[in-house]
Amino acid sequence: MSAGGDWRPSAARPRLAARAALLARTREFFAARGVLEVDTPLIVNAPVSDVHIHSARVDLTPDAGAAASQYFLHTSPEYAMKRLLAAGSGDIYQICHVARGNECGRVHNPEFTLIEWYRTGFSLGQLMDEVEALVRLLLAERAGVRPAERLSYREVFVRELRLDPFTAPPTELARCAAAAGFGAAAGAGRDELLELLMGTVIGPRLGAGGLTFIHGYPASQAALARLDPQDRRAAERFELYGGGIELANGFHELAAVSEQRARFEADNAERRRRGLAVHALDERLLAALASGLPDCAGVALGFDRTVMLATGAEHIDEVLAFPTARA
Repeated sequence: MSAGGDWRPSAARPRLAARAALLARTREFFAARGVLEVDTPLIVNAPVSDVHIHSARVDLTPDAGAAASQYFLHTSPEYAMKRLLAAGSGDIYQICHVARGNECGRVHNPEFTLIEWYRTGFSLGQLMDEVEALVRLLLAERAGVRPAERLSYREVFVRELRLDPFTAPPTELARCAAAAGFGAAAGAGRDELLELLMGTVIGPRLGAGGLTFIHGYPASQAALARLDPQDRRAAERFELYGGGIELANGFHELAAVSEQRARFEADNAERRRRGLAVHALDERLLAALASGLPDCAGVALGFDRTVMLATGAEHIDEVLAFPTARA
C-alpha cells in the first residue's frame, strides 16, 4: 500500500471518545472555578529562546516572488497568555495544539495538545493542589488512592542516585550517567548531565501507582519561574509525573522584566555556542512584564500523555487520530 493509501485514523473510536470526554471534564472543572477559557494565536512573531525547545518556522509568503515573512508555530501559549494577564484578564486557561521540532517517540509527537492555565495570587503549593485535583478527575481510578507524593529536586536525586544535585561535581554526575549506560555524556555540561539523569534515570521511576510532584529545580533551569527566596539555588518550579511519564510543568511566574530579559539573552548566548538558530527577543512579552504582571502561578499539562495514562495506551500514537507522520 502506498503512503497515500494509509488514510485511516491512528486512534480507535474508544480512545477518541475518551479524549472528548476528558476535554469536557476539563472545561467543567475550570468553569466550576470561574477560570476563563481563552484562545491565543497558533502563529507567532517570536519563538522561545530555550535551547531545548525547537520552534517550527512558518512561511506566510503570499506568492513565490514576495519576500518571506518570518513567523513560527507556538511551542506554548505562555507568552500570549501572560500578555492577557498583564492586560487584566484574571484567571485564564487554554486547551490548544502546539508544535515542537525534534520531538518524536513513545510519548512525543511534534504536534500535541496542552492544557495551560494561570491562577492569580496562587502559591506554587496551591497550584500543585489544583493540578492534582484535575489530573485525578481525568485519570479516575488510574490516579491511585494515595495522596500525590511531593519531593524536592534535591530529595529525589539523593533518594534515587545518592548524590546532591546542587553540590555534586560534574565528574560525579558524569560517572552516574556512565553507570546508567550514557558513557558519551562525559563531556557534557552540568545542566545537561542533570537533565539527562532526571529525564532518563529518575523520571521513569516516578509516579508508579500514583502521582509524584518534583519541586525546587536548579536556578539554572528556572526558565520563566521565580527563584526561591529561601534558597536562591532553587527555582519555584515543579513537574508532575505519573507512571514514569512527565505530565506537567509549573512555575511561580517571574514578573521582573530585567531578570527575564537577562535569562533570554543568556539563552541566546548558549544557542550561539551550540550553533542553534538565534532570534530576536519577544519584546511584546517583555513590555507586558514591564507594565506589571500580577502575582500568579501557571502550569502546562500534556493532555495527550494524560489520555495515555487514562486509557492504558503504551504509545502516544494510540491516542492521536492523526500523528504527524500520518497527518
